[in-house]
Amino acid sequence: MIQDNQTNMVYLAHGLSHYVPVCRNLLEALHQEEIHAEFLPYTSSYKHVWARDYMPIQLEKTLVFFYQYWPDYLHGYDGYIPNVLEIIDHYHLGRIPVDIILDGGNVVGCGDKVIMTDKIFKENDWMERKEVIETLEHYLQAQIVFIPWDRYEIYGHADGMVRWIKGNRVLLNNYVQTDPCLRKRVLEALSPHFIVEELEYNVPRLSKLSWAYLNFLRVKNRIFVPGLHAMEDRIALQQIQDFYPDCMVIQVQGCEELARDGGALHCVTWNVLADVPEWAKEEA
Repeated sequence: MIQDNQTNMVYLAHGLSHYVPVCRNLLEALHQEEIHAEFLPYTSSYKHVWARDYMPIQLEKTLVFFYQYWPDYLHGYDGYIPNVLEIIDHYHLGRIPVDIILDGGNVVGCGDKVIMTDKIFKENDWMERKEVIETLEHYLQAQIVFIPWDRYEIYGHADGMVRWIKGNRVLLNNYVQTDPCLRKRVLEALSPHFIVEELEYNVPRLSKLSWAYLNFLRVKNRIFVPGLHAMEDRIALQQIQDFYPDCMVIQVQGCEELARDGGALHCVTWNVLADVPEWAKEEA
C-alpha cells in the first residue's frame, strides 16, 4: 500500500470548484510547492467533492484496491456517488475488485499497519468479522488496527481521528478536551501498537471546527493543514510542525465551509504516486 509520504501528485474532484476559496488556495499552495494537481473526470457535481471516500486505495503505482463505496449515510442519495469505475478506467489503472463496503476516509496507512474504525463491521454485517479482517489484511498487506467509531460522526472515518507520524508514532485528535470517554477507548485500542501523541488547544473557547486540523493532506514531506480563521489556526500549525519536524507544514485558508459540511483537505483529495506528465514538469 502506498503511503502518504511516498505520494507526489494530487487529484481533486471538479466539485471542489464550488468551494471557491479553498479550491483556489489549495491549488496555489500545491503549485508553490511544485506538486502537480489535476481534476478527476466525471466529478463535476458539488456532491462529488469528497474524492477521498470514493476513490480506491493505491497499492502500487498502477494498481488499486477497488472497494464498494455504498455507505449507509448515502442510502437514497445516489447522486453523491460518481462512476468510480469510469474514473479508474480513464487512468488505465489495474484494479483488484473486492466486495467490501468501505470509505477511503476510513483507511489511515501507518507503514505496515492500517487504522480503521470498527464501523466497517456494521457496513459489512453479512460477512464474518474474521473474513472482513482477513480480506483487508491480505490485499492491503498490513495489519489492521481497529478503533471505536465516534458515534457523533456519522461517517465512521478514521482520518479525522488519528494520523500516522512515522514508525510506531501516531497523532490523535483533540479528544482530551472534547470527549475524554472516547479518548480513553481509542487509546486502549491504539496503545498496544503505537506511541500516541495528542493535539490540544489552550484557548478560552474551543472552535466547533477544530477537529478539522487533523484532516490534513500530506504529499511527500509537505503537509497542508486546514485554516479555519479560528483562534486555534496558529496553535494547530505549530503543533503539527512540532510533531512532523521533517516536513514543511503549510496552512491553507478558507476551509471553514468544507469543515461545516463534514470534511477538510484530506477528504477532498486523492494523493497518489504517479508519473507526472512531461508538460507539468516543464510548467513547474
